[in-house]
Amino acid sequence: MVGEIWQTASALAKGMAVTFRHLFKPPVTENYPDEPPHFEARYRGLHVLQRDENGMEKCVACFLCAVACPANCIYIEAAENTETQRISAGDRYAKVYNIDYNRCIFCGYCVEACPTDAITHGHGFEIASYNTTSLIYRKEQLLTPLPVIQ
Repeated sequence: MVGEIWQTASALAKGMAVTFRHLFKPPVTENYPDEPPHFEARYRGLHVLQRDENGMEKCVACFLCAVACPANCIYIEAAENTETQRISAGDRYAKVYNIDYNRCIFCGYCVEACPTDAITHGHGFEIASYNTTSLIYRKEQLLTPLPVIQ
């Protein structure tokens, strides 16, 4: 019984020590939306479909990201590249690439599964909406813009 009292008092003292240690430190406050938020380097935000150095899409419609997704939120339709119209460096490209953010759990499996590094996580986070249809992002919304030629 004395041992239990000692353990309880010890745990209470440790907890209060942590409280008093942080009591006089200045608070860490982010002034969002007045200032941009600070993100860590590995933050998993909205997905971004990347382009290569020539401005072509990196996605070759291999479907590995859709297969790896546990939430089944990625939908892809593939199309063949032609000699007159090249969209990606491979034989195929993603004609349709949709991510349903109603279902996405931002696990990062799609990013890890992509052999061409076509899909990555960006730092976008403002996707709240009252309309669930606006949370289905299409390829045009996910693609990085074409580089500006000067």
